[in-house]
Amino acid sequence: MRRILLMLAALCVAAPLWAASPESQKVLQEADRAYREAQYQTAQDGYLRLLRNEGPTGELLYNLGNTAFRLNQTGRAILFYEKARLLLPRDADLLYNLSRARELVRDATPEPTGFATAAFFWLGSLTLAEIFWFFAAANVLFWALMLLRLSVKAEWTHYLLYLFLTVWLLAGASFWMKWHQVRTDDRAVILQAEVGVLAGPDIRDTLLFKLHEGTIVRQERAEEGWSLIRLPDGKRGWLRSEALERVVAGE
Repeated sequence: MRRILLMLAALCVAAPLWAASPESQKVLQEADRAYREAQYQTAQDGYLRLLRNEGPTGELLYNLGNTAFRLNQTGRAILFYEKARLLLPRDADLLYNLSRARELVRDATPEPTGFATAAFFWLGSLTLAEIFWFFAAANVLFWALMLLRLSVKAEWTHYLLYLFLTVWLLAGASFWMKWHQVRTDDRAVILQAEVGVLAGPDIRDTLLFKLHEGTIVRQERAEEGWSLIRLPDGKRGWLRSEALERVVAGE
């Protein structure tokens, strides 16, 4: 819960956290210039410095995805693009670059779509903060109409009340669904060129299969430097935790 509340608070900040810092602005300008001059490693170092010191923004994560893609770091490119997509879900350039990076993944498998995801199809195009504010606005309007109904008994207020009740319930369900999606987002991206998935958390265990850079898996749990992962097709196994990184940071 604490992680989600902190994430929601961060998403509600309209301006980049480093916008008012002259030092951060200088680092950003230097990184942008390095990227334009095809000095991608220098640009990546600058963006990573901003990320460590000032925290993430959608634009910064997108820039990190671009530098990783230019450096042929497919796994990191997908990781940063997916992180950026949580903040910029409708950015056309981001979605296009993410699709290009995914085309390079050797073990790419489609993510199954459940009924709830299909029913609430609009959630993927909205951030948690956007849905929260829509729900807050719907809540205010609904209760304002309830108060109006106490003094105005016209028939139109009756039907309007039912309309806003529907909107309020839909907005509340959408916010809960999005919150649940973020809270349970256990996606992780393989960052190493090739990694063996074992039957147990021991280097001597049986090799089950191999995964390659950029593959998105589900991290079920981690213990003592090992992670139990699951693929969309149901395959499971253990690999070293340094071989992957979560899209949404764990507790």
